[in-house]
Amino acid sequence: MTETLGRSAPSPAAFPAGPELLLEVPRRGGRRRAVEDSLRAAIREGRLAAGVRLPSSRDLATQLGLSRGTVAGAYEQLVAEGWLTARSGSGTRVAAGAAATAPAPPVRGRATPDAVRHDLVPGRPDTRAFPRDAWSGAMRHVLREAPADAFGFGDTRGRPELRTTLAAYLGRVRGVRVDPANLLICSGYTQALDLLATAFAGLGVRAVGMETPAIGDHVTIVAAKLPVADIPVDAEGVSLAALEASGAEVAVCTPAHQFPLGTTMSPARRSELLAWADETLGWIVEDDYDGEFRYDRRPVGALQARRPSRTVYVGSTSKTLGPTVRLGWIACPPHLLEPLIEAKRRARGTTPLDQLALARLIDTGGYDRHLRTVRRSYRARRDLLAEAVRTGLPGARVLGVEAGLHAILELPSHAPDETTVVKALRDASIHVHPLGQYERPAPRRDRPPSLIVGYGTPASHAYEAAIRALVDRLRVLTAP
Repeated sequence: MTETLGRSAPSPAAFPAGPELLLEVPRRGGRRRAVEDSLRAAIREGRLAAGVRLPSSRDLATQLGLSRGTVAGAYEQLVAEGWLTARSGSGTRVAAGAAATAPAPPVRGRATPDAVRHDLVPGRPDTRAFPRDAWSGAMRHVLREAPADAFGFGDTRGRPELRTTLAAYLGRVRGVRVDPANLLICSGYTQALDLLATAFAGLGVRAVGMETPAIGDHVTIVAAKLPVADIPVDAEGVSLAALEASGAEVAVCTPAHQFPLGTTMSPARRSELLAWADETLGWIVEDDYDGEFRYDRRPVGALQARRPSRTVYVGSTSKTLGPTVRLGWIACPPHLLEPLIEAKRRARGTTPLDQLALARLIDTGGYDRHLRTVRRSYRARRDLLAEAVRTGLPGARVLGVEAGLHAILELPSHAPDETTVVKALRDASIHVHPLGQYERPAPRRDRPPSLIVGYGTPASHAYEAAIRALVDRLRVLTAP
């Protein structure tokens, strides 16, 4: 048996000011020997890593309820044995090499971006462009001025300040029509999708239609709670014939910029989709994941503006600010609000301070300024990619480039299959995704091999080299 050594519990005034240390020591044996053995075990097992500063002998003695001499003697013995070091001004620390370091387990699955020389996978913004100064200024203001209730649980829908600001912003920028009371703040799009799946399941929805191609993780989130019907996407958008034939009562789609094809739903198809919702009393979930990034024409307004009563509008900051700010929002019809609130109540909370900081960033114009800056940068990156392919890769085409942070690179028809091409690129430390990765139930065979190239991730100074490496390697791989 073990116990924490101590003659009696210290009074509050006796609590040490330095670092605390929990030592489990055996009952048997002398006090000093027990402290030595416990410290050796903590170092040997890795609970105390090399360089960690220990409490002073006085503080540790107070924590353990021992005499200072007992602890000082234990420290001296372990210094002599090489377990600890003691230097004036630095205190007592765990010595380097005091315990053998176990080798790190091998990494399985997808390589991390740090291990990739040229990371061109889609769906990621340039995190180096995060508006640090503006965000830190907004957060400082929030910490200084936030009401006391901002540090509590608060309204399940989210902070009223952000809901009010967002309702105005979305109306101004995306044409969304929503009362702040019907906005629900969540922790990004994936949580929004999970909340919606939960709410729809509770309402008795029998099936959800989801675009193909689409992000597999999104399909998995919905399929965990409801049957999913695969709805193909053509040049005009989601197939209404397939949606009607599926019997789905909810359609999840990306009207402004389909992921990953990059197409925009045509006006005629939009009208047909809205008519489907009216006639069947179905729901449309509009994923507006990158509606702020338009380059060659005016932005297309949100579908929600035409039918707020049947359309659920979902957005997030994952592309505009980056995934580090886990904020998303659901603009929903009033009769969906209560099921969503209940689902959110039982889900992971969304930090109120980040909500208030985003509201401050929008209100002060910092969000718009940031978007103007990154929009110019992404357009320049897109243009460089298109020009490099045009001049360096005969027979290839760049598609879906009017908006967003990625493009479809359609290879010549005689090119190897996508799996072969992607593997060869990975061997050269160039990471892209095959289009077939997003197609369900299996990759299509009636189209040229195609890659999805993201142009947001590489650092500005490394982007041109990444595109050059991609085109040079593909030229070799696709040579007749």
